[in-house]
Amino acid sequence: MKKIFNLFFVAGIIFLGFFSGCTKKTVNNGKINVVATIFPVYDWAKNVVGDSDGINLELLVKNGVDLHSFQPSAADIIKISTADVLIFVGGESDSWIKDVLKNPANKNMIVLNLMDLLGNSVKQEEFIEGMTGEKSENSFEEKTNSHSHDEVEYDEHIWLSVENAKTAAAKISEILCEKNSENAELYEKNKNSYIQQLAQLKKFYNPQNEKTKTIIVCDRFPFRYMTDELGIKYFAAFVGCSAETEASFETIAFLSRKIQELDAQKVYVSESSDKKIAETVIKNAGKIGKCKIEVLDSMQSVTFEQSEKGKNYIDTMKENYKKLSE
Repeated sequence: MKKIFNLFFVAGIIFLGFFSGCTKKTVNNGKINVVATIFPVYDWAKNVVGDSDGINLELLVKNGVDLHSFQPSAADIIKISTADVLIFVGGESDSWIKDVLKNPANKNMIVLNLMDLLGNSVKQEEFIEGMTGEKSENSFEEKTNSHSHDEVEYDEHIWLSVENAKTAAAKISEILCEKNSENAELYEKNKNSYIQQLAQLKKFYNPQNEKTKTIIVCDRFPFRYMTDELGIKYFAAFVGCSAETEASFETIAFLSRKIQELDAQKVYVSESSDKKIAETVIKNAGKIGKCKIEVLDSMQSVTFEQSEKGKNYIDTMKENYKKLSE
């Protein structure tokens, strides 16, 4: 979805345009300034940094605003433009960052665009049977083949793949070693330890039977990277980046039938759901009291305060895996 820039963005661009000519490389008490846009990316970097005193690591989106609806302030733009290292997802929701980077105040900044890093591992948005706004397979192919590469819609939720997390952690370590070589041994050690922890996550996914390898999600579906990695089939109300808020009658009926066919004892929603669609689907399926609603955490709305209190990527993925196993 296209970003609508607010007045703060315009003000920030003007501010930077005025000052960029006289802005030197920004340091914080001699530390390297690293800015990560969203929580999962910040948490990967946090684990690589460890207790190093050479890095000032900052989470940009601190207040739990979803990546897709985040509106940068002038201060946010300045943080981006003056960072020594910038780590961001790189999808359409980050298009404002790409504009800022056309003329950054810090010309020596190292930029890590994760979707560029992951290359062919990045998935296109997937419309499947039953979704509101669903396109047939043929029409979807016609759409993607008739547009330029830049107009293809990609799924931005890359952090929900543990393999992607490993790749990103390794690259973050490489960058930090380059920028802060005196602590390179520590970053390398932390990276190896973190990747080992990530590799252990899959043991927490133990499906009870083949039926549990198909899930019903009465919500948007940002979890494709995770379900593809685990070999899980899914049905959902909307694609992950959908702007839709109301499921169609056809979608409600379709998901209700799937509950009956699979004799599903639970349906899933994301952490931001009001659960109304799930409740309607369960009611229409005649499964009130027999089918519960389970929340999967896409980590799109994690606040800095939650991070400071101990919320982290590995524990969140572990809980998601456990819930998908039941």
